[in-house]
Amino acid sequence: MRWGAVAIAVMVLHAASQAAAQGNVALGTEIWRNKGACQGCHGWAGDGRKMDSQLPDGADLRETRLDRDALVIAIKCGRPGRGMPAFDKFAYSDGRCFGMTLADLQKDGLTLADPAAPLQPREIEAVTDFLAAKVIGQGPMTRDKCVAFWGEDVAVCITIK
Repeated sequence: MRWGAVAIAVMVLHAASQAAAQGNVALGTEIWRNKGACQGCHGWAGDGRKMDSQLPDGADLRETRLDRDALVIAIKCGRPGRGMPAFDKFAYSDGRCFGMTLADLQKDGLTLADPAAPLQPREIEAVTDFLAAKVIGQGPMTRDKCVAFWGEDVAVCITIK
């Protein structure tokens, strides 16, 4: 009897963990599309085909080789001198990013783009979860993936074969 209860508890915890992960991916998708405005530079599909010619060129995240930790650092700390903003509000205030402050960046002649909005640590994690689940290593965008991303068959999906 006791093993049956343990097995049920493990299944419940696994289901709860899966639901939380799906919720984090959904939150990450929302942040990608809106609050973080990530698609402006990286393209809505994360393939580097940016949405606004005035913004920096973002990396093709469908082909990135960054692991989870490196993605979190890139989002949190940005890429000084390369157009990627730091989404952590305090990234260069106290040395938490690369042991540098804003004064250190300026001394080295590095600039840092302003983010659309700062993100909380849990939001950075959610964007990372979204990228891991829906973008990185997922191959080229297809019409089915496009419809899933937008939640409906929008005009941009019609152009994808």
